[in-house]
Amino acid sequence: MSWRIIFMGTPDFACPTLQTLINRGEKPIAVITQPDRPKGRGQKLMPPPVKEIALQHDIPVYQPLKVRDPAFIEVIRDLQPDLIVVIAFGQILPKVLLDIPPQGCVNVHASLLPRYRGAAPLNWCIINGEAETGVTTMLMDPGLDTGPMLLKRATIIDENENIISLHDRMATMGAELLAETVDGLKAGRLTPEQQDDKQTCYAPLLKKEDGLINWYRDARAIHNQVRGMVVWPGAYTFLQGQPLKIFRTRVAQGTGLPGSVLRASREGLEIACLSGSLVIEELQLAGKKRLDAASFLAGFPGLEGMLLTSNPETHIS
Repeated sequence: MSWRIIFMGTPDFACPTLQTLINRGEKPIAVITQPDRPKGRGQKLMPPPVKEIALQHDIPVYQPLKVRDPAFIEVIRDLQPDLIVVIAFGQILPKVLLDIPPQGCVNVHASLLPRYRGAAPLNWCIINGEAETGVTTMLMDPGLDTGPMLLKRATIIDENENIISLHDRMATMGAELLAETVDGLKAGRLTPEQQDDKQTCYAPLLKKEDGLINWYRDARAIHNQVRGMVVWPGAYTFLQGQPLKIFRTRVAQGTGLPGSVLRASREGLEIACLSGSLVIEELQLAGKKRLDAASFLAGFPGLEGMLLTSNPETHIS
């Protein structure tokens, strides 16, 4: 049975799912993605990763500023899709669009719904110290990740895994689950399951200020913050008034004034927290290169006893 499928997605996370459809012989009749955006120092317009794959396979690409535009809705209607697949697209779809394909719109969401609805589920799973996450496919409705669920697949999160490796694993898992979902829909063997709203929590987009470290917290909580924000906004603190980004840490058992540098060695900078301590293994001072601890200390000796703070105006050593 051959279905006319439209694919809607934008970032790297969506690429394995698009590629899987193509590899299965279910090449979408169209790809809908966000407009090209300026990137880098030169602010050159760059296509979304999904667009690049589509063009490589001669798939027509549409990049509406707003999917609610009536003219764009008519474009989708004229394409006569049987199914629309949506993954990390970046806009909320209106009901008039959701109602077009007779098989519905299937979303691949990177959490075990109804937990972690919203734009940044993987980040918040790590930040909140979850031991497990996964992917869910669901039939979309006008709400925010509230539609009836089709299939789920779970995976363990290692206590030291960061958002980069988890993102890549979940992108692959999402592609596999979407393929299984399409097969199940075609065979008529999937029964949609309504979500329990009482079990939900929200995973909003990260903000710059979410990365600011408060050393008056448990070391494990700060470690999770670093892991979940290593791509953006980056966990950061202040050293002698200068922003200091932190990229890799491990939890230790040291004690002292929260924020104080207990030890500084080639193995890392050990910082006291409210409970336990955190060893910083990779970091970057404002305007400098990202370095491992040994390289950093070669250019910034004498750190023991200094204080990392949440306020650039606080200069204590």
